Amino acid sequence: MKIDFGYGNGVQSVEIPDAKLMDVLVSNPMEHERRGEEAVRWALEHPIGAPRLRDVYRDKFGYLADPKAAPLPGHRDEVMPQIGIVTSDSSRPLASYELLPAVIDELRAAGAHDSQITVVFALGSHRHHTEEEMRRLAGDAVFDAVRCVDSDPEDCVHLGTTSRGTPVDICRSVAYADFRICLGNVEFHYFAGYSGGIKAILPGCSTPAAIQANHRMMLEENAAAGRLDGNPLREDLEEAGDFCPVDYIVNAVLDEHKNIVYAAAGDLHEAHRDACAYLDRMYRKSIPERADIVIVSQGGAPKDANLYQTQKALDNAKHAVKDGGTIILIGACNEGLGNSRFEEWMLSAEKPKDLLDRVQRDFQLGGHKAAAIAQVLQKAEIRLVSEMDDIFVQRLFLKPSESAQRALDEALERHGPNAKVLAMPFGGATLPVVQ
Repeated sequence: MKIDFGYGNGVQSVEIPDAKLMDVLVSNPMEHERRGEEAVRWALEHPIGAPRLRDVYRDKFGYLADPKAAPLPGHRDEVMPQIGIVTSDSSRPLASYELLPAVIDELRAAGAHDSQITVVFALGSHRHHTEEEMRRLAGDAVFDAVRCVDSDPEDCVHLGTTSRGTPVDICRSVAYADFRICLGNVEFHYFAGYSGGIKAILPGCSTPAAIQANHRMMLEENAAAGRLDGNPLREDLEEAGDFCPVDYIVNAVLDEHKNIVYAAAGDLHEAHRDACAYLDRMYRKSIPERADIVIVSQGGAPKDANLYQTQKALDNAKHAVKDGGTIILIGACNEGLGNSRFEEWMLSAEKPKDLLDRVQRDFQLGGHKAAAIAQVLQKAEIRLVSEMDDIFVQRLFLKPSESAQRALDEALERHGPNAKVLAMPFGGATLPVVQ
């Protein structure tokens, strides 16, 4: 069977013998009633756990907002509340330009004016955008109508500390907003359980120190993909949200081609949980047993631009591979490793176990991804298909392959005639669960 795996803006094609192919993990068959912006607008018209966005805004600021009144130049902006809409940065697959117009239309219907609105791209630990990138994320109409900025980890406000010791340091443009709306997509997250919800605020709009304090909990057993209840890291994030309340969220679920197939709007917790449940129905995949060989890809650009992001697919694949097995990781990584601290950790270690020892005594954001790769290397061989130099890849304790097909052929030779292969073309989305 020939299977295409996303690789940058192209594909890597692999021919897998039918007798050896255990399964191809793609989304479960589902009929999606709505897609794209239609799904977003429907969600805003049918909110979960809250009234419509326009009504929530009016209830909070109706004494200031009169939708029939014309704005007074030089006056209305001084008395009207400031609205912060937090959305994903360019490292995420979310099409913010499909969410923002509907959200802003709701605010306009409530009497808010464009001059009150700031769209904040939640960078987390990622790089800043160019103006052209921000325009592409927001869409021309939104970018020309409202203020668009990146979150700034150098300009944050300390709002408190969680019971687990995480400082709630939030960028000023979000911390000082009078009304906060968070957008995002929901997918499995390898230690926060799921993305979306409060993650737009922390880690999205926070400081490296705050992110590091929270992410330190990734080493705890219950900090795992697909787990919310009892997940200490997720519980810490949601406690942080008490210090920076979110008035409304719009979370989307994407298909394998990064198209919106479902959206949930409304209360921070209830709407997020609804989107998580929909994701489970799509992407939680039962398998009868672990495979000798797992071939996995993030699905292509932009999610495989660097190894820092591609690692997410690797972490899902670890749930499907046997001890002593082989993971073939497909990711262009045309931007290299994607994080300077991650790179320093990977290149300074003499062996993978050094990374596990180091993260135990000195947890650092960025280094945590190196430790996560080391955890996988404890149980499986990783062959990487990328644009990075072979010698450089070998320094990362990974085995470079010129193509996915070559990697599979060598893995089949290694594991013998009875080897079983599992394919995960959208590894960052699909979560294998042994029955």
